[in-house]
Amino acid sequence: MDRFTELQNLILSGKRAHLIGIGGVSMSPLAKVLVGVCPLTGSDIRESAVIDDLRNSGVTVCIGHRAENVEGADFIIRTAAARDDNPEIVRAHELGIPVFERAEAWGVIMKRYKNALCIAGTHGKTTTTSMATHIMMAAGVDPTVMIGGTLPLLHAGYRVGEGSTIVLESCEYYDSFLSFFPTVAVILDVDEDHLDYFSGLEAIKKSFRRFAELVPEKDGVVVANIDDENTVDALKGIDRRVIWFGLGEKAFVRAENIVTKGVTSEFDVYVDSEKYCRVTVRVPGIHNVKNALAAAASAWVLGVPGEAVSAGLSDFGGAERRFQYKGSYNGASVYDDYAHHPQELKALLDAVLPLKENRVLVAFQPHTYSRTKALFDDFVAELSRPDKVYLAEIYAARETNTIGISSKDIADRLPNAEYYASFDSLKEALKRDARPGDMILTVGAGNIYTVGEDIVE
Repeated sequence: MDRFTELQNLILSGKRAHLIGIGGVSMSPLAKVLVGVCPLTGSDIRESAVIDDLRNSGVTVCIGHRAENVEGADFIIRTAAARDDNPEIVRAHELGIPVFERAEAWGVIMKRYKNALCIAGTHGKTTTTSMATHIMMAAGVDPTVMIGGTLPLLHAGYRVGEGSTIVLESCEYYDSFLSFFPTVAVILDVDEDHLDYFSGLEAIKKSFRRFAELVPEKDGVVVANIDDENTVDALKGIDRRVIWFGLGEKAFVRAENIVTKGVTSEFDVYVDSEKYCRVTVRVPGIHNVKNALAAAASAWVLGVPGEAVSAGLSDFGGAERRFQYKGSYNGASVYDDYAHHPQELKALLDAVLPLKENRVLVAFQPHTYSRTKALFDDFVAELSRPDKVYLAEIYAARETNTIGISSKDIADRLPNAEYYASFDSLKEALKRDARPGDMILTVGAGNIYTVGEDIVE
């Protein structure tokens, strides 16, 4: 029996599942989908509002990873961050309890849907998945959704619908998306990242190509960014139908007549030579024009009328932690953004620097030691652009600092940057420096957002 069939049988037979890392951004939606299908327990490293919500749904959640937590479980589903030396996984192996990856469970779930729209790419996944969700909701298709962030429309990062369409943010880390079964596979871009897992760019390209090849040969579709050289290279010669989107004439789905007004962009979406719709996007930057174009191209593939695309995108004001307005302090506007890769920093700064009336102050928290080391010079280049940079220490996430690198190393290379060993000292510096008309950005995939929230409060 293959792993897919084994897991499918376990879930459908009502066996008890234990989810390791149940409070995570894609584990907690999985738990909510599985509630009512099979008995659930879970564990996580800390209490949170998400954990409270799961408990209110009838899920028993333990705080801390301990061997005894898995006893009585019939199978385990683990987050990608839970390694083989996790005490619960070690104990599960000792007891002969099968262990499955989170992505494998989502793969089982999506096989139940006629349309599985899986949105991948090194950058822009959460925003584009959120845009696609807005479009599907406007079209009335009642989708099931899994997003790696909170979408105000849903008041959550997930939705369980009754329709035949599922929309999933699909991550390449640990080749997770290779456990999926997309009918429409979106590739926004392919870039060098997650180098603690991938050996380099060529390995990343191969992973994205394998993802694209998961769509059915007969009627599956790949929606891909023709403006991204690495994406084009990764898909060269592929034997699947590819719908290319982009800004140039070679794109089958393209944006024309782009008009930018502050943070808003308006443009026509053309499919081949025919106008599909005109859309308004209320999040800044040309990267978000491309994200909207990808969502529109996916909608066209699924037969969604252009009016629903226009309505859905006009109602989209951003996902949580994607250029999210938090409030003001001393007349300075405070925004938060999840950008944690140099290319994401570039896209963010490209969008906001032309808007500034006064200074742009960036509080940045690098994410993982391996990424900071591998892309160090690129981080330095992008962080040289704001008026002032406040560097918090690196957010370790799943790693330990065996490299001996610090955010101070970046600060030492930048005349516009200062290093702060604690959030308290960083907050005091921001409060000291903020002036009316400034834009303060808290940036990073860790917990830097709390700095902006504390200042606003």
